[in-house]
Amino acid sequence: MKIGFIGLGNMGAPMALNLLKAGHALNVFDLSVQAVRTLVDAGAQAARSPQAAASEVECVITMLPAAAHVRSVLVADDGVLAGIAPGVPIIDSSTIDPASVKAFAELAMAHGNSFVDAPVSGGTGGAAAGTLTFMVGGSVDAYEQVKPVLSAMGKNIVHCGGTGTGQVAKICNNLVLGISMAGVAEAMSLGEALGIDPKVLGSIINTSTGRCWSSDTYNPMPGVIETAPSSRGYTGGFGTDLMLKDLGLATDAARSVRQPVYLGALAQQLYQTMSTNGAGRLDFSAVIKLYRSRERGAGGEAGAQ
Repeated sequence: MKIGFIGLGNMGAPMALNLLKAGHALNVFDLSVQAVRTLVDAGAQAARSPQAAASEVECVITMLPAAAHVRSVLVADDGVLAGIAPGVPIIDSSTIDPASVKAFAELAMAHGNSFVDAPVSGGTGGAAAGTLTFMVGGSVDAYEQVKPVLSAMGKNIVHCGGTGTGQVAKICNNLVLGISMAGVAEAMSLGEALGIDPKVLGSIINTSTGRCWSSDTYNPMPGVIETAPSSRGYTGGFGTDLMLKDLGLATDAARSVRQPVYLGALAQQLYQTMSTNGAGRLDFSAVIKLYRSRERGAGGEAGAQ
């Protein structure tokens, strides 16, 4: 297929590369010249605008930071809806709020296009390996139409239900992730303060009832998991500011249905503290800096790195 791909960040770029490896032709657009150049070097064609990226293609994929960016890319004078042909599906893999998804789907439908929300889980490693989980919201027909494209980038393609339910699944998943990472950080820091070797404690947790992805794959304590961002200065992972954004989406959505999220609100404050103290670009597992005695600044604040 010929695909328009818009948004070549830490997740979007490896996803686009996997589409090229699967034999698809790509029109790519991003504000980063270097990101576009990397994809062009791999065989993609650069587009001048989202409109150009969406012209004469069979599918359009967007992978952007927030709902405001998705809206702009869709409805700007040189946006996707100005260039896309009727009947071409639009896949949005950004993590945004379900209400915005429904609004964007209505805009697309008025233009004659299906719009599915397909946020992902699996991190940058999963994006590079092509093993992402896609949580897809939309009609059954739209899901079946886009599934072959998503299968080139992910291992698990799950139809969650109607429009917006992919985002519901994603924000609930990341609510658990943010909370569990804070919990593992708290436990690992306590163990360190009490004198147990972090690697020993990590191995015990990972063979016991405390085991979770935040402990056995992404452990926040440096040196426990050599492939985790914590072992490379909290770089190259899922940024604290992105986790803060996702927790904000979860708490906002919870407020709209009067559903309490006690631990989610607390976790949100932890990541907000990290961001306020200059650590927003570090991987979210750097939340452990709030707990480790040698990394806390005055008043228990996280030292920026």
